[in-house]
Amino acid sequence: MAFLIKSMIGNPLSGIGLGGGGDKEEEATPSDPAKAAGMTREEYEEYQKQLVEEKMERDADFLHKKAERATLRVCLRDKYRLPKSEQDDNMIEMAGDDVDVPEELLKMVDEDATEEEGKDSLMGQIQNLQNMDMDQLKEKASATVTELKSKAEEKCSVM
Repeated sequence: MAFLIKSMIGNPLSGIGLGGGGDKEEEATPSDPAKAAGMTREEYEEYQKQLVEEKMERDADFLHKKAERATLRVCLRDKYRLPKSEQDDNMIEMAGDDVDVPEELLKMVDEDATEEEGKDSLMGQIQNLQNMDMDQLKEKASATVTELKSKAEEKCSVM
C-alpha cells in the first residue's frame, strides 16, 4: 500500500532538486559517435569521408555555376557597355579557365544583340515608322499644336 501511494504521489523533493531524487537512473549517452549512430568505428569513419567528399563536390559545382553566371554577366556588360565588376572577374579567376556559358544563354545574348543592331540602324527606324499608327500620330501632333497656340495666346495679348 505504501508503494502504491508513493508511486502515485512521487517524491515531493525530487522536483525541487534538494536531494532525495536518487531513485531515477540517469541515461548514459555513449561518448563515441559511431556507437550513437549504430555503426562500427570503421563504418563511421568511411561515412564521414563520404560526407566530406560529397560536400566538396557540391561546393565545386556551386562555384562552377557561380562562375558561369559571372561570365554571362560579363558578356552582358560588354554588350551594353556597362562598367566591369571586379567581383565577377574574381569569380571567373577562382573557377579557372574551364568556365563555359551554356549555349542556350549565349544564343539569347546574341539574339538580343542582333535585335539591338537592327533597331539602331536606319532601316530599323524606317520599319518602326511603318509599324506606327499614323492616325494616332496626327492626333498627337494636332493636340500639341493647339496646346501651344492656347499657351501662346494666354501669354501674349497681341495674338
